[in-house]
Amino acid sequence: MEIAAAVVAVIGTVLGAGVVGVQQSYAARSQRRQTLRDRALTALSELSTALADHRRAMWVREDLRLSGAAPADIAAAREASHVTRSAVTAPQIALTVLLPQLRLDVDAAVRAAYEMRGAQSAEVLASRREAAVSAADALTASTAHVLSRP
Repeated sequence: MEIAAAVVAVIGTVLGAGVVGVQQSYAARSQRRQTLRDRALTALSELSTALADHRRAMWVREDLRLSGAAPADIAAAREASHVTRSAVTAPQIALTVLLPQLRLDVDAAVRAAYEMRGAQSAEVLASRREAAVSAADALTASTAHVLSRP
């Protein structure tokens, strides 16, 4: 009887350790997923802000160019757009690395903002701006969809 009790005790201990191990594994996986989600949301927020800033800077730059503004004003606007364009790169890379399945959406949103450059008319500029806003909105929706999956 003592042997049976010892065997039951050993089996119970092993099973208990197994259950604890599985629980710890699930908890660690859940924590990693939450960390990924938090980092991806931060990257999306930073990219969205950088793209909005760049769209605004490109609007000013191209509007000045199309309206025949003074060369010094156009040059200053071009410098400002270079700064906002540079701010796009880090969150673009971060979001692409964190959620590689969104690479095409990230690239489309960034490319649409960059394509505001060189518009032939105010109407084309407005159309390109709307396309850039739509691409950024599509990226946000895609990110939400990816992060909502279990």
